[in-house]
Amino acid sequence: MSSFIIEGGRRLSGEIVPQGAKNEALEVICAVLLTSEKVTFHNIPDILDVNNLIQLLREMGVKVERLSDSSYSFQADDVDLDYLMTDKFVQKCSSLRGSVMIAGPLIARFGKALIPKPGGDKIGRRRLDTHFVGIQKLGASVTYDPDRLLYSLEADHLKGAYMLLDEASVTGTANILMAAVLANGVTTIYNAACEPYLQQLCALLNQMGAHISGVGSNLLTIEGVEALHGATHTILPDMIEVGSFIGMAAMTASDITIKGTGYDWLGIIPESFRRLGITVEQQGDDIHIPIHETYEIETFFDGSIMTIADAPWPGLTPDLLSVFLVVATQAIGSVLIHQKMFESRLFFVDKLIDMGAQIILCDPHRATVIGLGKRFKLRGSNMISPDIRAGIALLIAAMSAEGTSRIHNIEQIDRGYQDIDKRLNRIGASITRL
Repeated sequence: MSSFIIEGGRRLSGEIVPQGAKNEALEVICAVLLTSEKVTFHNIPDILDVNNLIQLLREMGVKVERLSDSSYSFQADDVDLDYLMTDKFVQKCSSLRGSVMIAGPLIARFGKALIPKPGGDKIGRRRLDTHFVGIQKLGASVTYDPDRLLYSLEADHLKGAYMLLDEASVTGTANILMAAVLANGVTTIYNAACEPYLQQLCALLNQMGAHISGVGSNLLTIEGVEALHGATHTILPDMIEVGSFIGMAAMTASDITIKGTGYDWLGIIPESFRRLGITVEQQGDDIHIPIHETYEIETFFDGSIMTIADAPWPGLTPDLLSVFLVVATQAIGSVLIHQKMFESRLFFVDKLIDMGAQIILCDPHRATVIGLGKRFKLRGSNMISPDIRAGIALLIAAMSAEGTSRIHNIEQIDRGYQDIDKRLNRIGASITRL
């Protein structure tokens, strides 16, 4: 188990460039299984989750060529379907939640898929019903083996259908969408997720020859085609990393410019940070965060306590709530953080309380943060990263704290953030990897 040792209290200064979007990369890379032709991607982040998915595709027989540090080409013209039956495949998929999105492409192109119950962050129940119910509506059969924890999907052919999703699942929508593009007839997906990741996936699929309309809305219409062809696609900057850098700059009283943020794709993220009293200056496609000696949380117009809650897009992404929570600990004022979508994502707050933060954990979904300003700084501590997003929040806390902190299990952070220690050290941080 690797660790970070962080010397807190250092101000950062300079420019930092966000990596390619992790969640988008996982979706579009799975889409290469839909065609036998070459698909090329640029701005792929060099992180564990993405690298593990690329390695999985290699082992499935997909030809993978690394063109540069962040560009790859994929060609799935000789997929080894027998590999899906091996224990090695099961073990690989079980450790990578993004692997569930190979189900849609496999069932669409080859008529069968075998998907182990996936792993990933331990942030509460993350059921797969939306994925499988949607694929069933297209004509596939789904069976579950409780002994091996395996889902088996089979279909002689898929046929377009109307469906109303029970939840606006991002990965569920992606899986159903990728199955539907090769189905016979028209598929209508209502209550579809419409995050930028999904919009980018739709753009890629349309470039490959799919016919998808309604992109950017929660009502997608897909006219099935017989085959898809190759394409070239550039992945957006990672909005979660952009948000993490905004919060980090404010908490460490730093002057930072975040370059190439894909600002038009950030939705309400900048405005949500402004509600915490943080100055977020747009400079073209860049964001400048000036030094904040203090920042004060707004209240609602009637004077009641501010609430920041996650919601499906265009609401606030749940992946940033951990960052908002930790940033609020050094603000002036109080805020209720309401994590609606995952019931275990707030359980890292005990580590912040040990560092001196004033937080009341109301229940598994809500925490009240009482910000006392930077008059009462956090103290360095010894911590374990429970998941990707809590991990970056703890790193931000440690960078703003007085004294030295140690964060263990940083493999969780590495799953979602590329060379985060090296990149932050270049602008003034003191992070040592052990």
